[in-house]
Amino acid sequence: MYDFAAEPGNNELTVNEGEIITITNPDVGGGWLEGRNIKGERGLVPTDYVEILPRDGKDQFSCGNSVADQAFLDSLSASTAQASSSAASNNHQVGSGNDPWSAWSASKSGNWESSEGWGAQPEGAGAQRNTNTPNNWDTAFGHPQAYQGPATGDDDDWDEDWDGPKSSSYFKDSESADAGGSQRGNSRASSSSMKIPLNKFPGFAKPGTEQYLLAKQLAKPKEKIPIIVGDYGPMWVYPTSTFDCVVADPRKGSKMYGLKSYIEYQLTPTNTNRSVNHRYKHFDWLYERLLVKFGSAIPIPSLPDKQVTGRFEEEFIKMRMERLQAWMTRMCRHPVISESEVFQQFLNFRDEKEWKTGKRKAEKDELAGVMIFSTMEPEAPDLDLVEIEQKCEAVGKFTKAMDDGVKELLTVGQEHWKRCTGPLPKEYQKIGKALQSLATVFSSSGYQGETDLNDAITEAGKTYEEIASLVAEQPKKDLHFLMECNHEYKGFLGCFPDIIGTHKGAIEKVKESDKLVATSKITPQDKQNMVKRVSTMSYALQAEMNHFHSNRIYDYNSVIRLYLEQQVQFYETIAEKLRQALSRFPVM
Repeated sequence: MYDFAAEPGNNELTVNEGEIITITNPDVGGGWLEGRNIKGERGLVPTDYVEILPRDGKDQFSCGNSVADQAFLDSLSASTAQASSSAASNNHQVGSGNDPWSAWSASKSGNWESSEGWGAQPEGAGAQRNTNTPNNWDTAFGHPQAYQGPATGDDDDWDEDWDGPKSSSYFKDSESADAGGSQRGNSRASSSSMKIPLNKFPGFAKPGTEQYLLAKQLAKPKEKIPIIVGDYGPMWVYPTSTFDCVVADPRKGSKMYGLKSYIEYQLTPTNTNRSVNHRYKHFDWLYERLLVKFGSAIPIPSLPDKQVTGRFEEEFIKMRMERLQAWMTRMCRHPVISESEVFQQFLNFRDEKEWKTGKRKAEKDELAGVMIFSTMEPEAPDLDLVEIEQKCEAVGKFTKAMDDGVKELLTVGQEHWKRCTGPLPKEYQKIGKALQSLATVFSSSGYQGETDLNDAITEAGKTYEEIASLVAEQPKKDLHFLMECNHEYKGFLGCFPDIIGTHKGAIEKVKESDKLVATSKITPQDKQNMVKRVSTMSYALQAEMNHFHSNRIYDYNSVIRLYLEQQVQFYETIAEKLRQALSRFPVM
């Protein structure tokens, strides 16, 4: 049903859409089957990439899916179709090819188109990473000093089919593009992003914010998220001690008797110094759980790109590890995310049993989606609806404007990177070669008094060739970090349309409450509860924005200072080389 490019040396079979293959083993395991093409070539193909042709009205193979499994998938497809229809009627465009702001800004003027920005990096830019990662991609199963994570044979518990690209209602080509980018508003254009409809998860069973606003009585959750009022307004309560998580030492492992390979990373929290190992799909699971639980209140940026082909290449592994490090650091810096049970369990599980128990508990968590607001307790008086709406509009206006500014800088930076790694060094090289050619011509004159001049011109030419190399290498020393920072914030900002949409939906429900009371659909007490709860939502939004602003100020101060320092050093180096070249010329 889809094109699939085999990974060299990984026992896979390249297939094209419409191609007929013979299935030699319908259930190899882990979401793969073994097939043979008309050329006699055999290899593994993702199960979800093929459709079994009927023979006498029956499938030749079941591809490992029982009747119950198929019925479940059919019900999911129907649920998705219904959700999609509802989304379309509300003009809510979900898809990686759409600007995440399009739905939120449907009533606004202007053309807010998304920009691919740094996501469409020039060739070589994405691979040129400034990292100190050791160059040892061991083929061992893992690190002896660290717990290895879920057993590689535990396919059922770990949904092993995540490793293969999906074509079902919920996943499509999940090994490419941003994981969850379509849901969280990541505006990088891609026809193959993982799609995660939140209504498939606990806490999203009911549409809109009614589930939270109109709940007759909110259960008293064990977990409390306090919101206090500080010098700059509402804020989360920060832990007394902070920590980071070091992502390092990627190693290649295998499963299915060596038929499939994967890369796992060592994670070491700085507060425990005890390491655990995780594969990319485990990060993906964490992202999904955080998105489901906190996504209505806190922006959860997408993970770095998934990739089918070339995923074991050294430069790609380094790039992915660098971005996984940035993502984990962001999560560790957030006072709510870092202290959450699911995040702590991801970093601190001690054995297989503890991991499975924590994983199942996280997946059954009902305090997710809009219900996360039921855990929040502002230590401040309730806000009136006018102020709540003004705060929401201010957040929307700022985040949209910043989104535009970040995309503009990404676009300009990408163009500058291309120029610095392409045409500009070539121009300096041309100048250098031209000067050296001129010196060669002068040397052929036979005139005895120009040796010093010719030597000086030759050295000047070599200097320009050296400058060409400096120019080509410089973006990795300064522009790279500026672009990565902007790329991260682009991911954050892409989450806000959904968050703002949730808040606006709640505000509209409160506005309708008078009519609902008049028609006896809700009681006056219900209305009071709605106002109180939407006030809690507003405090949460303000607390998150204060966290966002404090990080934004710190990050951009740091990264732009670094950029300017490196630029000063770069031009000083060039100036010194030119001075040295100049000093060789005789004074006339």
